[in-house]
Amino acid sequence: MFIQTEATPNPEVLKFLPGREVMGDGSRDFRDPEAAAVSPLATELFAIEGVTRVFFGPDFLTVGKSEAREWSHLKAPILAAIMDHFTSSRPLFADESQSVGHDEGDYEGETAQVVAEIKDLLDTRIRPAVAQDGGDILFSRFDADTGVVWLNMRGACSGCPSSTATLRAGVENMLKHYVPEVTRVEQTLS
Repeated sequence: MFIQTEATPNPEVLKFLPGREVMGDGSRDFRDPEAAAVSPLATELFAIEGVTRVFFGPDFLTVGKSEAREWSHLKAPILAAIMDHFTSSRPLFADESQSVGHDEGDYEGETAQVVAEIKDLLDTRIRPAVAQDGGDILFSRFDADTGVVWLNMRGACSGCPSSTATLRAGVENMLKHYVPEVTRVEQTLS
């Protein structure tokens, strides 16, 4: 098994491509070892000293590290854990229903149509581009009164120094262009 690695715009996060499906649909972000308990692979990765975050995407995973640790010391044990997991054919989750997608919320009428347009743009234009950098952006909520869209940055995007620029210059401009009801984009902190 050959696992490719790629740098991400976030210097504390590295993208790993195992050459096979990881999540397929959806994604999952683990911010601490307790959250990772539902996944044997995430648990193994958090057991490596210096690993601070794990994210599963469709065909990749990203691993975040503490600033005090160097990738030169972490890369080999991370690769070994990923390889061991996928060659053992163990499931990614103890409970296979662990995929996370957009927040569904409860929207009606015109607002429901606006939210559907926002999600469609996220899924077709924005999320594929962000996935190339090892992250994901999910819809959290839309305030029809103010026109503010709240998005959840995940994986390499969460905590990335360029995530604010990505939201403002990329995502916000695109959403405002195609969905005139959108006035601003904000990041959720969860």
